[in-house]
Amino acid sequence: MTAKLESRVLLRGLAIGESPRWHEDRLWFSHWGADEFVAVDLDGDSEVVAPGPPALGWATDWLPDGRRLVTGAQLMREEPDGTLVVHAHLSDLSDRGWSEITVDGRGNIYVNSINFDFLGGGSPKDGLIALVRPDGSAQQVADGIAFPNGMVVTPDNTTLIVSESFTGNLLAYDIAADGRLSNRRVWASGIGPDGICLDADGAIWTSSRTHTVGRVREGGEILEEVEIDRDPFACMLGGPDGTTLFILAAEWLGTDKVDAALAARTGQVLAVDAPAPKAGWP
Repeated sequence: MTAKLESRVLLRGLAIGESPRWHEDRLWFSHWGADEFVAVDLDGDSEVVAPGPPALGWATDWLPDGRRLVTGAQLMREEPDGTLVVHAHLSDLSDRGWSEITVDGRGNIYVNSINFDFLGGGSPKDGLIALVRPDGSAQQVADGIAFPNGMVVTPDNTTLIVSESFTGNLLAYDIAADGRLSNRRVWASGIGPDGICLDADGAIWTSSRTHTVGRVREGGEILEEVEIDRDPFACMLGGPDGTTLFILAAEWLGTDKVDAALAARTGQVLAVDAPAPKAGWP
């Protein structure tokens, strides 16, 4: 039987929170609809730490040297003085912008693009993943993904797992020494994956069905679940020992009511005591 875990509200009144990362003893996340980047501690004390792009769909992660990356129309890098510069020109791979990002343990950057205008009602197209290496070179390393979403890299840097939201699958790829991807396979199916994270037991936390976040083993078995009263957008493990699961959730009204959903400010950050600590990247 799947174990049920309880959540507690850490922060309320958000538009939509996304792309959570445990960084420097706080949970940092993109606050879509407010065009800002927010950090919150375990007591629920929060602050705006940087402006964000005036759009939905952007995410963030850090280079090994501590500089922050931001996705959007291009992959941007925040310099020590706070200015943003282009880190990699990727428009020749997709002109629809870039959303999720993961920097692995070797400094390789993986970013993905859904490759169509989702919020504008564009016709769905296959999404893709691009690799930006530490030397600045960039190339497409995966395609044919039906709405790529959250990504994780395993601790040994040998496997990348990505949410394929339109199919309800988690896909896995082998990572070569040069960062390229191969051996695409279904890691788990029959769930509703969005933003994901990996734990030290090799299980992935992801939205598993409506208003539910599950801890999923490879093959699709759901080990634990957290039932909430709104839609989960992303999750991340963190805290001092890596065993606090943070869930970013809000009431989603559909692509035709985005402005109403943002204005309603139903977004929350929830916290859950998890059975295993964080592992891998991000």
